[in-house]
Amino acid sequence: MKDLSEKIDAANRKMELLDPDESAGLADKCVNRVVEAVGVSVLVMIVVVIFANAFSRYVLNYSFSWAEELVQMSMPWLAMTGVFLSVRRGTMIKIDFFFEKIPLRYQPIIAYFGYSLNILILLSMAIVSLEFVFLFGGDEALYVSVPTGFSTSALVWGMVGAAMAYFAEFFRVWKLRNSEKMCGGAKK
Repeated sequence: MKDLSEKIDAANRKMELLDPDESAGLADKCVNRVVEAVGVSVLVMIVVVIFANAFSRYVLNYSFSWAEELVQMSMPWLAMTGVFLSVRRGTMIKIDFFFEKIPLRYQPIIAYFGYSLNILILLSMAIVSLEFVFLFGGDEALYVSVPTGFSTSALVWGMVGAAMAYFAEFFRVWKLRNSEKMCGGAKK
């Protein structure tokens, strides 16, 4: 039993260390690396601000009034980079168990419907987020003195980016399916 758990551990470790964009094209890799860099930069900034504020509060008995506000304003950017990358890499939560129970001839139709529905929902959320930014984005944050639109605009960019990623996946699947039909038709 211990041998099996060690094999599973080794497989998990190997899988976690693989490049998630290994089979992606150059343009896709570049886009993903830029978004990763933004996400990592935001995460590092959040961690540094939190630790600096905690150290200052407990060791120097001084708290940075702007720290919590800056962290809260940065969180949407961190979340949206993760959403965008998970859609682009096909790691969004999905229910394959039920999808695989559908007869093969209906699976493409259901997949196209799912992609289309995701795109519509994400674009709807982007529109609502944009309206929110227009309404309240000009309000200035109390301590950081940055318009709150800086923070809430992450929702717009994230939703539009995820919708575009789903559209690209829809197109890729559509193109693959049509090329398979053409190759299958040529053989007959």
